Amino acid sequence: MTKLIAIAWKDLRLIFRDRAALILMLATPFALTLGMGLITGAFSGGGSSIPQLPVVVVNQDGGQLGDALTQLLTSADLDDLLAARVETDETAARSAVESDQVAAAVIVPAGFTDSIIPKDADALSAPAVAIEVVMNPGRPISAGVVRSIVEGFIDQVEAGRVGGQVAIGQLLGSGLIASQEIAQMAQQFGQEQASLAGEPLIRVRRSDVAPEETNDFNPLLLLAPGMALAFLMFTVSLGSRSILVERRDGTLARMLSTATPAGPILVGKIAGVYLVGVAQMFILILASTLLFRLDWGDPLGVIALVLAAVVGAAGWGLLLAAVAKTPNQVANLGMTMMLLFGILGGSFFGGALPEGALGRLAKITPNAWAMAGFTALARGGDLTDIAPDIAALLAMGAALLAISVALFSRKGFLQR
Repeated sequence: MTKLIAIAWKDLRLIFRDRAALILMLATPFALTLGMGLITGAFSGGGSSIPQLPVVVVNQDGGQLGDALTQLLTSADLDDLLAARVETDETAARSAVESDQVAAAVIVPAGFTDSIIPKDADALSAPAVAIEVVMNPGRPISAGVVRSIVEGFIDQVEAGRVGGQVAIGQLLGSGLIASQEIAQMAQQFGQEQASLAGEPLIRVRRSDVAPEETNDFNPLLLLAPGMALAFLMFTVSLGSRSILVERRDGTLARMLSTATPAGPILVGKIAGVYLVGVAQMFILILASTLLFRLDWGDPLGVIALVLAAVVGAAGWGLLLAAVAKTPNQVANLGMTMMLLFGILGGSFFGGALPEGALGRLAKITPNAWAMAGFTALARGGDLTDIAPDIAALLAMGAALLAISVALFSRKGFLQR
């Protein structure tokens, strides 16, 4: 037992003396977590809000539909989303977009309503006048939101226009109305269409819940474990690589030449890989707790989940060492595994798994099970809630460890 602990402790000290390894194990996931936190607004002190999108509307139409669109964009239902103002000068509106004062300018040209609501038979087949949305290229997302609202309005208007044309054409063809009645009929259709098109397409409401009753969820509670788990896969592959390095350099042969049996030597190397992974995870958790003030949830649940997650990850790292022929192969495969498992297991996406077959495939990764556990803890769960995730990680690690030991024995890896 003493020799086993000595071997494991030696590997742990060697890894933490490697400056390059420390950067990838600790500094890189910590920096990525910090960067993602800044992007998501996790450091802004209590959730993110949707800023109002500045919009200018120029209504040159003056008809029912032009007024309906103007009222829609300036309505109270969209007040929390859009900061819309009405202008009469089209040139000034375009200049406001060019000078980055607004995200978009909506230009309703003259004759828009008349092109939609026919006044006589000849106007039934006339093309509709197009509304123009001048988009700010520097604010593509904001301008896209405005365009989507306008397109939704136009879709409703176009559907009513086509329906009205068909209805009036059939009534006129069957002799139920005379040509002089087209204007009156079109006005009726137009009034109905204007009221329908003016209905708000989007309603934005701020929560009226008192601050003490809100449940502010910090996205770092998903980002931090995701980054830690992704780079844990690199760490365990790096630790497993040391087995091949010692075999190549003859250190392993010298240990085998002593009275120590091959079994404890292998167990000591496996324990070293495990200790490195556990140390990395707890260091990142402690650092994020102190610097980001994260509450990871039930302490017992966090400890148990970390210990189980490293078991699953270490199993994959040892399998790499068992199938690889050289240390460089382990390093290359380990980096590939880190990225692939991080994507499949949701480490880079806050625990979200792919849909369909890829989502089922993700269950082979320790990232998926561990992220499910950390998500449950972040939302107030305890050790009982994450018991299935822990069991899956332990079963995964045990199966991979058994396969790895069998491969090591088959290759005569620990023969004297």
